[in-house]
Formats: sequence, structure tokens, C-alpha cells
Amino acid sequence: MFLRHSNKTLLNELWRLDTNRLKPGKDYIISLQGRAGYVAPGSNYARDRARDPLFQYVNTDKLKHIETYAHFINLLDNYEISTGVEETVTTEEMRENRLFIDAIVETEVMKCAQKYLMRKGQSSSNIMDFKRQLYDIWFRLYHRERGGGEDSCGFEHVFVGETKNHKEIMGLHNWVQFFLQERHEHVDYKGYKARANKNTPDEDDHVLNLQFSWKGLVKPVGGSFIGVSPEFEMALFTIIFLMSNEKKTSVVVKIDEYVLELVVYRHGRSIGTSYPILLSSNHRDL
Repeated sequence: MFLRHSNKTLLNELWRLDTNRLKPGKDYIISLQGRAGYVAPGSNYARDRARDPLFQYVNTDKLKHIETYAHFINLLDNYEISTGVEETVTTEEMRENRLFIDAIVETEVMKCAQKYLMRKGQSSSNIMDFKRQLYDIWFRLYHRERGGGEDSCGFEHVFVGETKNHKEIMGLHNWVQFFLQERHEHVDYKGYKARANKNTPDEDDHVLNLQFSWKGLVKPVGGSFIGVSPEFEMALFTIIFLMSNEKKTSVVVKIDEYVLELVVYRHGRSIGTSYPILLSSNHRDL
């Protein structure tokens, strides 16, 4: 089983090494507002319990000048949002993908992940092989809708978001994309989701369960890290993906002060989806 004590130590080491993580109250300010209500199955109506945006402030200079964020943001407009619509990847988009991977493998977070995977026999010591492995896991196109062309990939689903049959939001578990979509008035934050019998989250939490609408559709609940770097998320979920052969891997871990359920779905040799679920962020509950 993946999550033994040494591996819990590994995940906290990744957290410690994430020096590009933005600091709450300094680099960004969020407003949680009200607790999100019930959304009926198949419905796209949710009562709005948050009059204001989730993100009140983000230091966009950091997003522009920290290399991994800057390359990450360049990828967010490279995809057809609707599943069933075949993706066309241009030469420039392939170049952007590779520049992003080049940037993240130079971070201490991803170096730590590679060393761990090498020790476990899941990755090569050759940096080019590791980059190709990351490309296949996150950027290789595959069929998400039956009968259509290659319409999706792990990166698009997890970090950009997709819609299915104009009825359902899929993915969109990344805070930078959420912030940018919110700033352009494509996302409407509806409120936070708290687990039963758990204290409510606060504005300093780095993991939240959110309810929101996007492109006229409602996501009843979506888990997302807040403020963390893209390399941290990719390192974390890449490790879980490679250390399990199951269709769905779900592990409960404690990272820093957070008790999380980390979920990864496999789609062949690639990631189908991956996301965190906040279980607790209160020291007294741990």
C-alpha cells in the first residue's frame, strides 16, 4: 500500500519544498462567506450563499514572474472545453506544454518526487525520460466521450475544467484557473462545503471544498488546493498515480495541518482526474 509512514513523510517534504506556494493574507485574500446549500442531482440551480467573489486579492505579479505559474497560465486557453469535441494541438501548444514541464522539473518539489519514484522503480534517472513520462501522464490526449475523437487529457480535466453535454462541469480543481475565470466573470462562487461534524474552514486554509457555477452550469462541490504551486499538485498526484495500478486510488493523509482524502482516477496510462477533499483543518480534530 502506498501510504505508509515513510510516504506520509514524503508528502510533507513536498509541502515543505513548495517555496512557490502563495501565502494567505499576504499573496492572496479569500472570502468564504456562506455555506453552500444542496443541489439536486442533475440540477444546475444553486442558491448563491456568496455575494462576493472567493478571491478578493491575488498578487498577480507573482503569477506573472514565477516561471512555473507563468508557463502554467499559458496552457489554460489551449483546450476545447466541451467533451466530445476533438482536440487539435498546435505546434505552439506542444511547445508550451514542454516549456511548462521544463520549468517544473527544475523545482525542488519535482526533483524530490523524481528521486522518490526512482527509488521505487517507477521512474528513470534520465531527465528526458522523466519529462516524457510526465507528458504522457498529463498531456497525452485520449477519448473521454465514446465515439468521438481524442477530446481530453489529464491536464485539461484537472487544471482547466471541462463540460459534458452542456449539462455538467467536470474537473476544474485548480485555484489559479478558478481565480482567472472568476476575474473574467465566467465563474460565480456560491459558497463553501464543510464536512459533517467538522469545524468550518477559514481564510487561511490551503484546501477547500467549493460550490460554484461556470459557463452556466453548477458544480455542487469541488475540492481544490488554494495557493499551492502547479508543480506541487503535479508532483503529488503523479506519485499517487504511479504508485497504484487501481482504476481509482483514494488515500487519507495528513499534510501540514490538513487531513485530506486524495483521489486519483486512472485513464489508461494517463490521469483521468485527481483532486483533494478537505476532511479537517483544525488541530484539535487531528
